[in-house]
Amino acid sequence: MLDLSGRIKIDLEKLRSKVRALHEFNPMLGHRGCRLAITYPEIYEMQVRAIAEAACDLVKEGETLTPEIMIPLVGVDKELEILRKLTVFTVEKVQKEKAQKFAYLVGTMIELPRAAVTADIIADHADFFSFGTNDLTQTTLGLSRDDSGRFLGSYVSQGIFAKDPFVSIDRAGVGTLVKSGVDLGRRTKPDLKTGVCGEHGGDPDSVEFFHSVGLDYVSCSPYRVPIARLAAARAAIQSRKTHH
Repeated sequence: MLDLSGRIKIDLEKLRSKVRALHEFNPMLGHRGCRLAITYPEIYEMQVRAIAEAACDLVKEGETLTPEIMIPLVGVDKELEILRKLTVFTVEKVQKEKAQKFAYLVGTMIELPRAAVTADIIADHADFFSFGTNDLTQTTLGLSRDDSGRFLGSYVSQGIFAKDPFVSIDRAGVGTLVKSGVDLGRRTKPDLKTGVCGEHGGDPDSVEFFHSVGLDYVSCSPYRVPIARLAAARAAIQSRKTHH
């Protein structure tokens, strides 16, 4: 409902009731990410509009930018197809309203095994991939970061895992899915931009692996950035030595 000023009017108690109804104790594999947008597209429409309006304001101020709008938790290409259309429609609507133009990209976070092994199909609707290795580790190994600390120490000490898989990427399992996602995605789009988002982006051994499979960038928590930069530089230097 809109009032005369154009603002949305919502009954506060109805809003609280809806929030309580949607609450999940642990929504890692629940009603979140793109699933929330499929059932409540107005949420993503609002977020995309906010990004587009901010971009228009910056362009008006003389800035040059290319926003990258990332759709999370995609597991089926149809999800991204639907939400890409919603995103493009919303951005173009705002650009028309503001009489401003700017370039932008629409991509997805690969954090489910199904997405990694069907990346060639998903790439049809993506301008970039960002591998969410925190969740990809959870969904591949069936572990939760919330409670796995109770037993991971024993797994590492007994050699089941060489290292904590949430600290250093499990190359044989999760790493294979990342490589598959990169290879399949670029089979569809050779210039597909790929990167990683997660704490693995600040681990030197993981960064070396990401470089070896052809990722373009890593991102991580701010305090890990210096280590990530050094690890990326080292991986690039070693790669050059290997190829000469």
